[in-house]
Amino acid sequence: MPNRGGIVITVNYEYYRIFYFVAKYKSFTQASKALMSSQPNITRCMNNLEEELGCRLMIRSNRGITLTAEGEKLFSHVALAYEQLQMGEAELASDKGLQNGTVSIGANETALQGVLLPKLSRFHQAYPGFHIHISNYSTPQAVKSLEDGNLDLAVVTTPTGAKRHLAEIPLKPFREILVGGPKFAYLVGKQLSLQELLNYPMVSMAAETKTFEFYSSFFQEHGLTLHPDIEAANTVQLLPMIKGNMGLGFLPEEIAADALARREIYRIFLAETIPERFICLVKDTRQPLSLAAKTLEQILRRPD
Repeated sequence: MPNRGGIVITVNYEYYRIFYFVAKYKSFTQASKALMSSQPNITRCMNNLEEELGCRLMIRSNRGITLTAEGEKLFSHVALAYEQLQMGEAELASDKGLQNGTVSIGANETALQGVLLPKLSRFHQAYPGFHIHISNYSTPQAVKSLEDGNLDLAVVTTPTGAKRHLAEIPLKPFREILVGGPKFAYLVGKQLSLQELLNYPMVSMAAETKTFEFYSSFFQEHGLTLHPDIEAANTVQLLPMIKGNMGLGFLPEEIAADALARREIYRIFLAETIPERFICLVKDTRQPLSLAAKTLEQILRRPD
């Protein structure tokens, strides 16, 4: 409450709100339109505010309103308070907007296990009213579905093949290792070159996947051609094939970890270094994200 000469002045706080708009627009007419109130009511309230504060806040003229020195001083405080209240209302509206809705995500198995599931758990705990729809896609499928407007976000692995209008945001690096089933345990402790690897049966992701493209390029860089004996549609299929001794294959370290610990598969060291890859968030810059999708994006991009 304002204090003048030791006397507490009680002011109707609605007057301050009206004063904010009058001072902002420098016009009673514009303020009355913004507040959807009559101009005589605006004038009456400002006269009452000046009377209660005991000073002149504005000078009226045909050209509009000019704030006095006292008016400028008051406005600096009123504007700060009013804008803080607006920010508070916006935050509450955002929280209310996050109480329901749907977020559609496309992800491949590596991205799902490596980043998405832990982050989605956090998102769901914070916003339990949201429905999350996850499509298990290969990287090309996820990127295509995103371009077609069927997804809000895609979480996939490099190379993504993302076009210019798609933003690719690295979330986490990962490496893959060469592994084989019990039949190939005798290779443990040895080091194979890519050339020698071609003498063994191999399983890999299907030719239309970006993982196949990645390894095909890797072999080509060493003057070799990748010709897998068996192709899998996704990593979920690949691991059982390797466990079943159908061939050697490359798996992300995180996905291989449990099977390695149980000795269902064995790591085989490769002479050449497998390049690092990334789990990435991909979004279409042409399409605005919903409040829910923006919030999920923030959680995905936040370092652990």
